[in-house]
Amino acid sequence: MTSPKFHLGWFLGAGFGVQSWNQPWSGTGAQDWMLPDQYVDLAHSLERACFDFLIMEDSVQVSDTYKGSMEYYLRTASAAPKHDPAVLAAILAHETKHLGIIPTLTTTFYHPYTVARMMTTLDHIARGRIGWNVVTGSNTRAAQNYGFDMPEHDVRYEMADEFVELAHKLWDSWEDDAVLADVENGVYADHEKVHRLDFQGKHYASRGPLNTVPSPQKSPVILQAGGSSAGKAFAARWAEAIISNPHGTANMRAYREEIRTLAAEQGRDPDHVKVLYLISPVFGETTAEAKAKMQRRKDAQARNIDGLLAGRSHLSGIDLSKYDLDAPLPADLESNGHRSSFAEFKGDGTQTLRERLIAHSAIDTIEFIGTPEDVADQMEGVMQEVGGDGFLIAGAPLNRRYVAEVTDGLAPVLKRRGLTRDRYEFAHFRDNLRAF
Repeated sequence: MTSPKFHLGWFLGAGFGVQSWNQPWSGTGAQDWMLPDQYVDLAHSLERACFDFLIMEDSVQVSDTYKGSMEYYLRTASAAPKHDPAVLAAILAHETKHLGIIPTLTTTFYHPYTVARMMTTLDHIARGRIGWNVVTGSNTRAAQNYGFDMPEHDVRYEMADEFVELAHKLWDSWEDDAVLADVENGVYADHEKVHRLDFQGKHYASRGPLNTVPSPQKSPVILQAGGSSAGKAFAARWAEAIISNPHGTANMRAYREEIRTLAAEQGRDPDHVKVLYLISPVFGETTAEAKAKMQRRKDAQARNIDGLLAGRSHLSGIDLSKYDLDAPLPADLESNGHRSSFAEFKGDGTQTLRERLIAHSAIDTIEFIGTPEDVADQMEGVMQEVGGDGFLIAGAPLNRRYVAEVTDGLAPVLKRRGLTRDRYEFAHFRDNLRAF
């Protein structure tokens, strides 16, 4: 069977936040995570490895979900502190030539005009390589920072749908040839090709037009992560790449097929919706060494129940410390945050909370372990089975050693096999994403 060529992205799961800071190979991460240097190094390495893009997660609160306290999160620098990824995106865009750069911005806490203007500005700086990771937000504390309570899950997606619709109208408020820059006749722009919107929706309104000129891509590449019914419907209408983590190849394939079907029903070309699966490969000089490293990691996680509980509490918005570790979670327990991932985490009720915490990864769709050659074999096999579009590497905590294992170890093997790109065919992010 001929192996499909697939895309590679890097998911910076801690966003513009504290990365590796108190572990072997952390370097000076505790002191300088807030400076751009480590991220510029990462972007240069990814570009050398011909990754399609770098995506930066974000959140805007200091969580106190676990045990009703900020103590664990601040003591361990877990999900806080974080700085604004859009600012870092501008620096990374300026420092790179080919890599797609994607900050996360939430539709619940911004206004469409603000985001549309910001994305246009960034796309100019990047010369056509900006994406937008569209999220609806999930944490009540984050909403309260802006003075309101978090809307219900499906309402947030209703708001997001209208938000992105308005953003696109704003990006289209200038016709492509509106800017004349006619020095001889003293005419910069043709006012008849710049249009008011007077948009009035259920959740948002805007007079328009944007006061920015059209960017190289006109609109950013839209990324989204959603496994719920509302999330998948939103992705089918708007997303050009999807962050996904269905566990196991059967679920991975089913998820991709559903998304492609939904996209076609929206009148879109399913090939323009790339489904990328989250993974965090573990490497060693030998297969045995990599397996031993993975076992050490699992043993450490099993001993750190507090950390696992705090992490899942943060993602779900539910204080899991209130539940019996040695009993299944209540079947009717639902999250107003990451709804689909929490439902999958709960399982079918046959395992206890402790067992689910240890067994279920919040990141990996499937484990990849071994030498770079081993991992390349495994990735190729999965792509053949699921027919997928690519992978998102989610190395956490981030350190330069792990980046090198991926970009200087794994990536050259994938290139030699013709599984990933070995050059950038186009100047713009969207064109490279659609190249195969």
